Amino acid sequence: MKIHDARSLMHEWVLGPALRTHMECVGACMAAYARTLDPAREELWRVCGLLHDFDYERHPTASEHPVVGAAHLRTLGVEGEVIDAILGHASERTGVARVTPMAIALFAVDELAGFIVACGKVRPDGLASLDAASVQKKLKNKAFAAAVSREDINAGCAELGALTGLAQEAHIARCIGAIREQLAASPA
Repeated sequence: MKIHDARSLMHEWVLGPALRTHMECVGACMAAYARTLDPAREELWRVCGLLHDFDYERHPTASEHPVVGAAHLRTLGVEGEVIDAILGHASERTGVARVTPMAIALFAVDELAGFIVACGKVRPDGLASLDAASVQKKLKNKAFAAAVSREDINAGCAELGALTGLAQEAHIARCIGAIREQLAASPA
C-alpha cells in the first residue's frame, strides 16, 4: 500500500483530528526508524505507523481493535508484515508477538508519540524547545497524561534498545525530531 492510499483510508475511517495527528506522528517516527533499519522500505514503515489505529474510532473495544482493522487490511492486500506489526502493537490482546524490526519499532513509538505531543501542548513554544530530558522528567509525573502507559513506553524502549543499541534518551530524541518535522510540514 502506498502512503496516499493509507491516508485516504485513514480519512475514510478516522474523523477525529487528535487521532489523525497521532497516527501521522507515529508514521513519522516509523519513517525515522526505517531510515536506519530498513531504508529501502521507508514508505511501508510510514504506512504501518499511519494505519496502526485506523480502526480505533469504529472499533475501540479491546476485543475489536486492532483485529477488525487487520482483517480489513488483509482484504485490501496490505503486506503481512504491516498487519503483523499492527497486531503486535497490541500483543497482550492479540497474541501476536513482535518479532520484526517493524513490529518492535511500532510498539516503541506508539505510546511515546502520544506522550511527546502531550508534552508539546503544555509548553509555550510547543515542541520547538522540547528535548528528551524534559520528556523523561514528565514521564516520572504519573498525573501528567495519565492515560499514557509508562509501562508500554519503557517496554518499547527496552525492546527497541535491544534491537538498535539506542538508550531511552536517544530514542525519545529521535521521535521528538520526527514529530516536530511532521507537525511543521502538515498537521494531519
